[in-house]
Amino acid sequence: MITLETDRLILRPFRDDDLDPLAALNADPEVMRYIADGSTRDREQTSAGLARMRQDWAERGYGAFAVEIRDTGEFTGWVTLAIPTFLPEVLPSVEIGWRLAREFWGRGIATEGARAVLRFGFVDRELDRIVSIRHVDNQASGRVMEKLGLRFDRETTVPSFRQQPAVVYALTRDEYLARAAAPR
Repeated sequence: MITLETDRLILRPFRDDDLDPLAALNADPEVMRYIADGSTRDREQTSAGLARMRQDWAERGYGAFAVEIRDTGEFTGWVTLAIPTFLPEVLPSVEIGWRLAREFWGRGIATEGARAVLRFGFVDRELDRIVSIRHVDNQASGRVMEKLGLRFDRETTVPSFRQQPAVVYALTRDEYLARAAAPR
């Protein structure tokens, strides 16, 4: 697994001691409001999810990064690259997503962490297309997607989540590399 660093963050592999703060994150109804059907997850479900995140790394060479504040070591949440099997119409692609504890919202952490993971996906893993999928009402995630340079791709519904309305943003590797090479 890989560790990425930004000015303020360390994005690292998950450790066993991340289970408690991750379980607290997943138990917060406001954090989970726009995730799947909005249900919170208990410690056991979080532990199973953590095992799946580790398995993704073993199988694909990418997956979820635990995000911590560089100066304090505080666990803030995660940023991930995952296969969005819940929305087959966007395949083949990889989804970038994030989940942060509420106390870290509004500080640019999701954007900063996701920017590093986006670069990792396109440059280090040479992924062809990365999408990001959000509930139509999740405007905060929409702003992060736009700051990352992803462009609107489509509105749709997620069949496995009771036809939940969703918005998909996307970016290809060629688009990303052209933007990265453009003079500023």
